[in-house]
Amino acid sequence: MFDSLLIANRGEIACRVIKTCRRLGIRPVAVHSEADADALHVRMALEAGGTAVAIGPAPAAESYLVIDRIVAACRDTGAQAVHPGYGFLSENARFAEALDAAGIVFVGPPPDAIRAMGDKIESKKLAAKAGVSTVPGHPDAIADPEEAQAVAEKIGFPVMLKASAGGGGKGMRIAWSAREVAQGLASARSEAKSSFGDDRVFVEKFIEEPRHIEIQVLADGHGNAVHLFERECSIQRRHQKVIEEAPSPFLDPETRAAMGSQAVALARAVNYRSAGTVEFIVDRDKNFFFLEMNTRLQVEHPVTELITGTDLVELMLRVAAGEALPFGQEDLSIRGWAIEARLYAEDPFRGFLPSIGRLTDWRPPEETAHVRVDTGVAEGGEISMYYDPMVAKLVTYGPDREQAIGHMRGALDACYVRGVKHNVPFLSALMAHPRFAEGRLTTNFIAEEFPDGFHGANLPAAARTRLVAVAAALHRLTAERDRMVAGRLAGTATTVSDHWVVRIGRENTAVTVRPVAGGHEVLIDGRDIPVIGEWRPGDRLFDGRVDGVPMVVQTERPAVAWRLTHGGAAVDALVLPPRAAALADLMPDKPDPDMSKFLLSPMPGLLVSVAVAEGQEVEAGETLAVVEAMKMENILRAIDRGTVEKLHAAPGDSLSVDQKILEFR
Repeated sequence: MFDSLLIANRGEIACRVIKTCRRLGIRPVAVHSEADADALHVRMALEAGGTAVAIGPAPAAESYLVIDRIVAACRDTGAQAVHPGYGFLSENARFAEALDAAGIVFVGPPPDAIRAMGDKIESKKLAAKAGVSTVPGHPDAIADPEEAQAVAEKIGFPVMLKASAGGGGKGMRIAWSAREVAQGLASARSEAKSSFGDDRVFVEKFIEEPRHIEIQVLADGHGNAVHLFERECSIQRRHQKVIEEAPSPFLDPETRAAMGSQAVALARAVNYRSAGTVEFIVDRDKNFFFLEMNTRLQVEHPVTELITGTDLVELMLRVAAGEALPFGQEDLSIRGWAIEARLYAEDPFRGFLPSIGRLTDWRPPEETAHVRVDTGVAEGGEISMYYDPMVAKLVTYGPDREQAIGHMRGALDACYVRGVKHNVPFLSALMAHPRFAEGRLTTNFIAEEFPDGFHGANLPAAARTRLVAVAAALHRLTAERDRMVAGRLAGTATTVSDHWVVRIGRENTAVTVRPVAGGHEVLIDGRDIPVIGEWRPGDRLFDGRVDGVPMVVQTERPAVAWRLTHGGAAVDALVLPPRAAALADLMPDKPDPDMSKFLLSPMPGLLVSVAVAEGQEVEAGETLAVVEAMKMENILRAIDRGTVEKLHAAPGDSLSVDQKILEFR
């Protein structure tokens, strides 16, 4: 095993590798950009007796992606090996070769395997040669829009336009008609060029009702190769994974064995070594087709670890050190169920646009035998515009899928994030969705179930009633505290009423609240609802049982009303004396705000292009501008007919959220 290891990455994967180093007695070396000087992975490396090395300015292209600086950091610190994590240089064959030339071990596959599988066009040819099922399509890069349209017509619509290099959903577009092919090709090429420096795009058949199921493989340098079963990654948004689970609720043992066998065959065909993932698209009849091979560790690797009892990071290190795998295929089995949810700094109520800023509050759920939290940020840290906006991966485990989902719902309720927008409400809505519970998943799940975007979780009536009871109990506790403080002054003794009205929106619920052992009992509509649990004024979470149901509720009181967050929904509950509630009913509602005449930037980013001119008339659906954020191009379209009055920004401008781009008459 190695004495020292450099982690050529940042965020939660760097923190994960450092934890493994600490457990194995390996001295970690963290690298960081100027923006990450105080990052969590840097602190963790130093606390583990390791070293931290600055490698350049904030942009990844000037720091984490500069091969020479990583090699120099290894030389300066004596690091014997490099773990690349995922992203950045993890699938860069030139990086692996540069390390080898410097006498440094690359914790990953050989450069030839990276190169072979990193090109989606060539990898499909190799997969077909190895006997792996492949998606019907055109085997070579598309030269121009005319060729793309001809190929699409031959294959049959819909088709997928896909960048040959890279991944993560970048450089991918679906075309349902010939008209959409040209526009999709231009966008895919532009995005691929920006993200990977390679604008080659190919065309393949888009499988309808598809599932994205991938096989984890592991191979050593002694001729041993195994698969560690599958992960279901069908819950995606814009081709980027949101929820992953293992095993898949769809596969039967026969299909699982066939997919695993083909994945191992492909790994052997390219003389693979280390951990890797073979990704498949699976149709409704369980026919499966090769998509690509990721020659690195995957973001969702924890779910595989939990159901197999393995540590993939440790196994990668041992394989890189020349050790043989400690098990064969017959030694591996599936035990239980695991689910991972990706917690991002993004605003699900505004089209999931990235949210940057400082994490003023970050309290993840407590880690237990059923809950694991992989995070690369700490409270007070910065979510930067330069990198992926992931806050954490929440991973839960249970003996079956239903219990794993239940643990995830509780973990999401306990996730306390403030300072940036985040997608916890959306993740909670997914976990509570009946179709998700049934396991009826496809890669179109989010588009089909949230066609107009996400507008908040809908709490069932029973859950809403329980929140009313919680609001009443918390208010009673606070009133009792206030009475005790007031009672210390002569002539200020007060009593606390049992009778209140909980007002949510314009809906009033009369309640009677009485203390009982361990909490309160709340009478609502003639039924007593026990609210039992530990909570004191100032606490951020209520964790207890309400009407016999385990319940975690985030509690705030920013003004007079209580803001209670549970199940992905946030409600403002105003608890008033009955007379005050009656008077509140007489107050008018706030008027609706005027519609804006401006096209505003929905995210911080770069204005790539403006498609209209002053005085031009536009139709609903017409492209107005393209804004790039996190290397993804976002097309802004007109929602109605209108005439452009004035342009307020020009291509190349850096935009802030809600900055004016253009104005309509």
